[in-house]
Amino acid sequence: MRSEMKRTKLSLVKQDKGFFYLRPMQTFADKIIAYNAQLEYTGSLPDGIQIMNPFKERAAQEYSHQFYKKYYNDMQSRQLILGINPGRFGGGITGIPFTDPKRLADVCGIPYTGEKAHEPSSVFVYEVIEAMGGPEAFYQQFYINSLCPLGFTKSTPAGKVVNYNYYDSKELTAAVYDFILQNLQQHIEMGLRTDTVFCLGTGQNYTFLNKLNQKTGFFGNIVPLDHPRFVMQYRAKRKGEYVEKYRELLMG
Repeated sequence: MRSEMKRTKLSLVKQDKGFFYLRPMQTFADKIIAYNAQLEYTGSLPDGIQIMNPFKERAAQEYSHQFYKKYYNDMQSRQLILGINPGRFGGGITGIPFTDPKRLADVCGIPYTGEKAHEPSSVFVYEVIEAMGGPEAFYQQFYINSLCPLGFTKSTPAGKVVNYNYYDSKELTAAVYDFILQNLQQHIEMGLRTDTVFCLGTGQNYTFLNKLNQKTGFFGNIVPLDHPRFVMQYRAKRKGEYVEKYRELLMG
């Protein structure tokens, strides 16, 4: 069993007068938490589209802090899995991509106060995680985020608020393009592996990422995976097949 005591790593920092002092090195969790804390979209949006930033909420800050400190409190490099943008009932509440309140509490063991909202994509992702040894084993190897780290919503004519994807209109895609580019650059600077990236979505999300990567050369290889929402909505009876497909592709 892993010891609860962890040795703090220190780095030497030189001051102006030539003296050195020791400063604790940032863990991957520290970097993620700091990045999320400063996340803000300040550009314009098409009419009727609203930004969804869970990190403006105290609850999401606390839940995500506990999660990242539990699973990412080290200096280990990981492979990146990229979704589209956060949904209202998963990362939009907890601040953790593809982790709804129910999975956060029941699987990750992080207490959640409030209604345990249910997101089908989170159900599928955590079945994959279980098939790969559980959260601790999975998160030691992989880090999940999204091409656009903040989500979007719009209201239907009937007044219902629904999720909206960054690629659902050319106007929104153009508006957030630089924001997406910056998001990827900053994540790469955190020390994530760039030999292979996994893309959740074999359609528009993959097409966008592939074109962007042709321009930037961020990643050596892009592996597309059927999006969890697609599996749960259209292939639910074959869910086990898709879980196994994920496991095989993620393990290489």
